[in-house]
Amino acid sequence: MKLLLNILALLIAASALQAQMTLEQPPATPAEVRLEGYEARKALMERSIVSEVPFENIGPSVFSGRVDDLEVSPEDPTHFYVAYASGGLWKTENNGMTFTPIFDNEVVMTLGDIAVDWKNDVIWAGTGEVNSSRSSYSGVGIFKSSDGGKTWEHKGLPESHHIGRIILHPTDPNTLWVAVLGHLYSPNEERGVYKTTNGGTTWEKVLYVSENAGAVDMIIDPDDPNTLYAAMWERTRRAWDFTESGEGSGIYKSTDGGTNWTRLNNEKSGFPTGEGVGRIGLDLVKSDEKTIVYAILDNYFRRPEEKKDDEKSGLTKDDLRTMDKAAFLKLDKKEISAFLKDNGFPKTYSASKVSEMVKSDKIKPIALVEYLEDANSLLFDTPVIGAEVYRSDDEGKSWSKTHDNYLDAVYNSYGYYFGQIRVHPNNPEKLYIMGVPVLRSDDAGKTWQNIMGDNVHSDHHALWINPDRAGHLVLGNDGGVNISYDDGATWNKCNTPPVGQFYYIAVDHAKNYNVYGGLQDNGVWMGPNSYKASNGWEANGQYPYKRIMGGDGMQVAVDTRDNATVYTGFQFGNYFRINTETDERKYITPKHELGDRPLRWNWQTPVHLSIHNQDILYMGSNKVHRSFNQGDDFEEISEDLTTGGRKGDVAFSTLSTIHESPLRFGLLYVGSDDGLVHISKDAGTTWENITEGLPKGMWVARIQASAHDEATVYVALNGYRWDDFKPYVYKSTDYGTTWQAIGKDLPLEPVNVIKEDLENPNVLYVGTDHGLYVSLDGGAQFMLMNKDLPAVAIHDVVIHPKTHDLLVGTHGRSIYKASAKELQQLTNEVTNKELHVFKTNKVRKSNRWGNARATWMKPYEPTAHIPFYSKSDGDITMSLHPKSDKATVLKSWKTAANKGLNYAEYDLTFNAQQQATLQKMLENEGDKTKLKKADNGKLYLPKGEYVVLLKKGSSEEEMVLTVE
Repeated sequence: MKLLLNILALLIAASALQAQMTLEQPPATPAEVRLEGYEARKALMERSIVSEVPFENIGPSVFSGRVDDLEVSPEDPTHFYVAYASGGLWKTENNGMTFTPIFDNEVVMTLGDIAVDWKNDVIWAGTGEVNSSRSSYSGVGIFKSSDGGKTWEHKGLPESHHIGRIILHPTDPNTLWVAVLGHLYSPNEERGVYKTTNGGTTWEKVLYVSENAGAVDMIIDPDDPNTLYAAMWERTRRAWDFTESGEGSGIYKSTDGGTNWTRLNNEKSGFPTGEGVGRIGLDLVKSDEKTIVYAILDNYFRRPEEKKDDEKSGLTKDDLRTMDKAAFLKLDKKEISAFLKDNGFPKTYSASKVSEMVKSDKIKPIALVEYLEDANSLLFDTPVIGAEVYRSDDEGKSWSKTHDNYLDAVYNSYGYYFGQIRVHPNNPEKLYIMGVPVLRSDDAGKTWQNIMGDNVHSDHHALWINPDRAGHLVLGNDGGVNISYDDGATWNKCNTPPVGQFYYIAVDHAKNYNVYGGLQDNGVWMGPNSYKASNGWEANGQYPYKRIMGGDGMQVAVDTRDNATVYTGFQFGNYFRINTETDERKYITPKHELGDRPLRWNWQTPVHLSIHNQDILYMGSNKVHRSFNQGDDFEEISEDLTTGGRKGDVAFSTLSTIHESPLRFGLLYVGSDDGLVHISKDAGTTWENITEGLPKGMWVARIQASAHDEATVYVALNGYRWDDFKPYVYKSTDYGTTWQAIGKDLPLEPVNVIKEDLENPNVLYVGTDHGLYVSLDGGAQFMLMNKDLPAVAIHDVVIHPKTHDLLVGTHGRSIYKASAKELQQLTNEVTNKELHVFKTNKVRKSNRWGNARATWMKPYEPTAHIPFYSKSDGDITMSLHPKSDKATVLKSWKTAANKGLNYAEYDLTFNAQQQATLQKMLENEGDKTKLKKADNGKLYLPKGEYVVLLKKGSSEEEMVLTVE
């Protein structure tokens, strides 16, 4: 009977697994519901009692972040706007020396394209990054500002998700065209080219190809606004696969303002057609009354197989695919050794060992190929044609490729990320194309040269060419904005906006502790939490943050015993142990055995350092790996804990999150990108699937085991890769046996992280694609926490256990810091009081207070914050008294209080009328300090202890302020 029950259980589990593997795509969240979610976000701000907790940005900014578009004033090129992929819209009026954000609190912050009507000070912002990357956030349409970015109005196209281009009519400000690429992870019919003639009040879809083909680029003839060219792009992205090209991709032309369109690329045109046509970028130039159109194509057709030289260059993967045992055993050992070395095999696999494995039939020769090939390798190994430039001299009727050879290493196999070409307005022979490098051609595309400088980041997306000054360029890339005045020979970097796209952050326990984080495009960095933005580092040569890893930076774990041993890495599981003091580093990623299929590593591979013994490190592929010796050696402690994978060219069915209970060694939780959650209660000896009760097929964004109750665990699921924007947050109090949905009042925003507070078990933090939310009751209700924090994607939250600082890692605006001290104390006892005041930090007395070193300098004026809770809005009367004589009032003032936490500012002064009284008190205590006015005419408190008394109605609270 027991055997029968076991078999039945296995059949049920297999059935459930198969159901997950064949899960149909859930419906995308409708735009109108997403817009309602924005209203819900505002409601959570209105009712928030933590909305006054101040955040400060602690950088870094030196590497800037991904630019999607820029618009430069034709009259004054020192004035321009920069649209960042997920960091919002910024403007500069001093040639990029400083920037101001102007799009921080709208429905979304992600941008695909902007257009500016400079004459009328009107900005159009098309939301939703168009580069179709794994972290390209979707927008909700187009926005308009009629006052230079001070205020914004939503102008429709909410289902556009990703906008490729906005074209303004040269003379009619109410007419414009928009290239709508559409959804990234789901089909939709709201793609194509849209036109409005009434300033966005209504829109007409004037060009449509299919539910998977949208408009990615568009240009207009400046002399004839009825003539437009549009690039359509067919692509389908899923979490496990990305098809970058298709029959629906092509170039279209309209000569009647967009009413009718003609497809230009056909079999006779000279421009490619068919399944291999990928993303297309367009530009045109007028020359001798002729219109010349240029296009850059991501050609996804395969390159023809090159003829091999008569003399073999060495053993290849293609050789091994069809090689039998006998032929392999005849190979020279040196040839096998070269293949193993060139392809990065572990040293344990020598030519002799591999030959013996083949000889004994443990493996076949093709196993050497299978060892290397997974979804990640396809990203680089696939021999696609890649970037190609075409030119038409007859307005698109016929096309010719401008170059004879391949443009290698411009697009590789990920041309979906680029797609921009520019031609100089005054020189039809001078072209610029953007890919991994930025290239310039001075001969109409026949030959090309790299114009990237030493301080120019790779991956380029935007370029402005000054028609009035030769060589003046403004360039946008994954490292922000660069400016050149010599046609790319040298560049200036404009890197003051903190727009880093962090995936994950961590902290050490040093006295002035450091913050660590991995970023999209910009590696892994560490720096002091006390960072203040300043250009002073340019003079001393020491930027406060330093990069400790390149590539796309990923998760970080820090050994707090020495605050120097760091585990981190870059995409797809390439992880290292680094000593940040000596810069010693070792590659530690576990490898599979020869004969096994490659391990599947997530783009953001999870690592976790045991709090119980920091020699113990966990890593997750599709299995869990554990090291007892700081990553020197790993053992597999699980089988495959995913649904087993799907066919595709993107790493999938991988573990996405790992956490060990802070209360019990070996109580482990893991989650996968295909929706499974597992628990081990015996340090990985056995594992149990605890997914039942959770939504199926969602990306497990974060698992958090409680630090207060051993049986409690939290999980955040994310539907972003289905275009599902619902928040999925769950709690279990029985080790995942049953799950309870929490955060039911959260707005429709995908959740990236959930964290439990270290001090107060009722306080939970949730980071979504649009903000940080806090619950004081274990998740029953949430509030928005956003003072000085823009509506940016929150990817990580860390509470420092010693300082009680709250660190927030954003994907678009770098790192923010706030105090969690008072928030942690918001118990029912406190919130039921009419008034409550918290302890404040001691203040260190300084002779700088109120004084200036020179007459031309401003006096330094200190500020202390007095934290208090008020049950309702209203005025608070504050008074300052010596602790030894509460009857004496040194100063009295009023401050307005909002319901909830407040941080009243106090300038540390006292009234001149009390100077003699306080002076006498000091003398009676034997203190020889002479009180005198500072340079600014104010009297500042001497060292000592004081009482600050707060009154609201009949309620009184006091706190001690220490000046030392």
